[in-house]
Amino acid sequence: MDKKKKKVSTMMIVGVAIAAVAFGMFLAFTNSDVTSQGSNEKVGLVINAPFQSVSPQHADEIFTDASATGVGRSNAYLFWNVIEPQRGNFDWTQSDVLMGLNEKNDLKVTLYFSVINGLTLGPFPNWIGNPSINSIGEDRLVAVLDEILLRYHIVDAVIIAGGTESHFRYSPEDIPAYRELSLGVYEKLKQRHPDVKFGNSFGLHHVLNKDLDHIVSDLAVGDFVAFSYFPVDNLNDIVKTPQQARNDLSRVFEMVPNKKVAFFEISWSSSDLVGGDEASQEEFMKEMFEFYSENESQIEFMTWYRQYDRPEGTCAYERQDMGDTGILLEEGSSSLGGSSRVIERLNHYICNTGLVKTNGDAKPAWTEFKDQIELLN
Repeated sequence: MDKKKKKVSTMMIVGVAIAAVAFGMFLAFTNSDVTSQGSNEKVGLVINAPFQSVSPQHADEIFTDASATGVGRSNAYLFWNVIEPQRGNFDWTQSDVLMGLNEKNDLKVTLYFSVINGLTLGPFPNWIGNPSINSIGEDRLVAVLDEILLRYHIVDAVIIAGGTESHFRYSPEDIPAYRELSLGVYEKLKQRHPDVKFGNSFGLHHVLNKDLDHIVSDLAVGDFVAFSYFPVDNLNDIVKTPQQARNDLSRVFEMVPNKKVAFFEISWSSSDLVGGDEASQEEFMKEMFEFYSENESQIEFMTWYRQYDRPEGTCAYERQDMGDTGILLEEGSSSLGGSSRVIERLNHYICNTGLVKTNGDAKPAWTEFKDQIELLN
């Protein structure tokens, strides 16, 4: 395998050089027998390793542990500059590994493609350049997503834009153009892939903190409207009780009365530096599942962000490297503020949203997560 030095924030395998033999072993997973554990396809988990470098065996164990909880889906963060580095020439080396692990463990996949990544457009391949919303190109976006969906049949939901509210907060004049692009892409892909559902994602905490619900209403395009959620203020400090956070989740039904909603990344950090702890994380887990049980018919899916903690300082980056050099931006953190303090606190928040510590010790919320899924199944 060509050891390219592109960096991409996928669910799991970032900066890992995998030998050809190991790569072949991963692809063989898709042909192995998989025993269903009574999974629930509406409940998901972002599966990640505690460190950037992970062996094939450890990656397999992490996915096995995740699927054993009874979750039926995970997220895949694929970026256009990595998938199609040259126009019409696709590089599947990273994504085949990731999708092979998901398929082996009988997991459906929510694909995050990030045409909009919060304040940033893209990352796009060099052959596209740095387009505006008006010049991204409906047909070429349809073409690349069509290739992905034809290759990976386990993808049943696609999020084209994330942190959408943050981008259009500063560029409201581009909302009509993006709405037109979204509708065009949706209609064409829906004809080709009628069983796949499409939508945009918004940071619920940003929407509530900054009164941006009008952007959600304007861009509620597709089969569902997705949300990420951190119970934080504008400085990324936890300022809600678990009950108050649950009430925040209910607000989405006021914003989107006529479509299903999805919770693409939902979390509670155990970092005391941002006001969290393990007890409040566990309590929020209970509140979250009670909320889900009461509103299941209106919810497309609900995915916890994430399985493992990561070392401090590795979860959000102030500098974003764009184009074919990749993007140094952790999933779920697309709406970074400009302040170094805000970014530092975001690092602490995200790095401690896992249910298992970096040393392998489970937090109380991990047991609660498994118990709640068992009750659902």
